[in-house]
Amino acid sequence: MAVRRTWMQYAAVRSGAVAVRFFVGLHKNQIVNQELWNEANTYQDMQLMPFVDYYSLITWKTLAICIFGTEVPLAKFIMKTDDDAFVRVDEVLASIRGINVTDGLLYGLIDSDSRPDRNTDSKWYISPEEWHEGTYPSWAHGPGYVVSRDIAKRVYERYKRGSLKMFKLEDVAMGIWIADMKKDGLEVRYENEGRVYNEGCKDGYVVAHYQGPREILCLWQKLQETKRATCCGN
Repeated sequence: MAVRRTWMQYAAVRSGAVAVRFFVGLHKNQIVNQELWNEANTYQDMQLMPFVDYYSLITWKTLAICIFGTEVPLAKFIMKTDDDAFVRVDEVLASIRGINVTDGLLYGLIDSDSRPDRNTDSKWYISPEEWHEGTYPSWAHGPGYVVSRDIAKRVYERYKRGSLKMFKLEDVAMGIWIADMKKDGLEVRYENEGRVYNEGCKDGYVVAHYQGPREILCLWQKLQETKRATCCGN
């Protein structure tokens, strides 16, 4: 509800130029599922996934976002973001217009030198069997990144062919998929956006992560009052 009341109120969203959808998995409790179904019917902005929601299945949501974005609204660009992120929709649109690239685009906080976490106690542990190389291909951090339509369409096509490698870290998975597309001849533009903040909020943000409902409402209020992207608590 905090998202609906704040950054989903940008003019581009209200006009229908930008479509926002929540991709939500099911719950083990059928009462919760009934509430989800009622909410989906009320707001018409939810896509319910046919599996119980677990962190390790988030890559399947990313695939679903690619399918939805290329099959339903026919979007030119598709953004994956988290529900605890505040997105300045106007700034994302302005940045993409400024880049002036329609194909082969990955826009976000690009990481070009990361390694698999081999610590078995880590939430992000990756075994050598899952990824045997010492480094990952370039990828964009999950709180908010954008791909062009052709990339999302290729993801879907590879899935239909059975050639899409499912990897449990969804943002790294997108980087792996794009790297495979590059091997097949796709020219890729990696556009780093330093104003995507992966660990919280900084003034001037385009995406601020780890924002609870109160922070999301506060950030929106500050934007309305000051017309500047200032963090709450400042």
